[in-house]
Amino acid sequence: MLAAGVVAVAVGVVYVGSGGLSTVAGAIGGTFTGFIDDVIATPVPSATPVPSITAPSIESPTEPYTNQEAIDLAVTVPTAIAGRTDYRIRVYLALQDQAPAAIHEAELAPTARTIIPVTLTKGINDFSVTLVGPGGVESEASPLARWILDQTKPSIKLSAPRDGAVINRKAVTLEGRTQGRTTLIARNLATADSISGTAASDGTFSLSLPITAGGNQLRIVATDPAGNVNEVDLTVTRGSGKLRASLSASAYSIKLASLPAVINLIVTVDDPDGKPLAGARVTFTLAVRGIKVVTGEAVTDENGRAVFETTVPKGADPGGGTAAVLVRTDEHGRTSDEVPITIKK
Repeated sequence: MLAAGVVAVAVGVVYVGSGGLSTVAGAIGGTFTGFIDDVIATPVPSATPVPSITAPSIESPTEPYTNQEAIDLAVTVPTAIAGRTDYRIRVYLALQDQAPAAIHEAELAPTARTIIPVTLTKGINDFSVTLVGPGGVESEASPLARWILDQTKPSIKLSAPRDGAVINRKAVTLEGRTQGRTTLIARNLATADSISGTAASDGTFSLSLPITAGGNQLRIVATDPAGNVNEVDLTVTRGSGKLRASLSASAYSIKLASLPAVINLIVTVDDPDGKPLAGARVTFTLAVRGIKVVTGEAVTDENGRAVFETTVPKGADPGGGTAAVLVRTDEHGRTSDEVPITIKK
């Protein structure tokens, strides 16, 4: 029986009878062998191109610090795919020292801008988003948008003045440290004057607030970048701005029959800020009728105090007398004070 073979060569067809295959093979040589290999080889499909997706973006906050636990991510996608149901927005969150992790997927809004509510964790929250399209194809991630959840009140540490200080100027300078970029408002509750400012990046601040004569209750209110508020109160007194001496005596009235009598003259000296002044030079004077004027020198101690002890001898006449003190300093000038001393019959 004759058998016929059909072999496709190039774009034509060759009919080969029984026993004629070798003849044909000889005619086309190695080309036929390669052709047969091509016919019996397993076909390899060509690669299907994966469509690329443009990455979305997140609006970064003007101020990353916040005390609100819930915020809205504003995500923008390409206009061409707005509202498509076969695309989704995938949200990633990276906490401090952690790798990003997918936390949420949201449908696209009808417009290019989609709002996605999320919850913050205390500290740094870095968000990024991708687009997930048909077949699970995912775009590159958007640039990071950072929020910092801070719910702690800013500390206020005053370095000057101290509470209760005496200030001998028309204004007091409030100096201290708080959280960087904190907004500060200082108010004088006695006069309703106020001044505002912003702490430097290292938290230092200096505010000058007018004060009035006498006591002034001051309040400093600090609001940090996250919106947390703290306040501190203090009182200062506007002083006279002068050196002050206050003289007293151990006795202001001495009976004639008690002479001779010991008497102590005591002076307390304050500097222009109302603080005890050490090292002031003091001259005491006691003038009583009938006796020679008595004087004495002293220097104030760390408490601003000096004492002069003397004796009113027999022979003093009844009547009024005077004890006086003169205080001299190199830095603050001089001042004086006096009190009456009476000798009674």
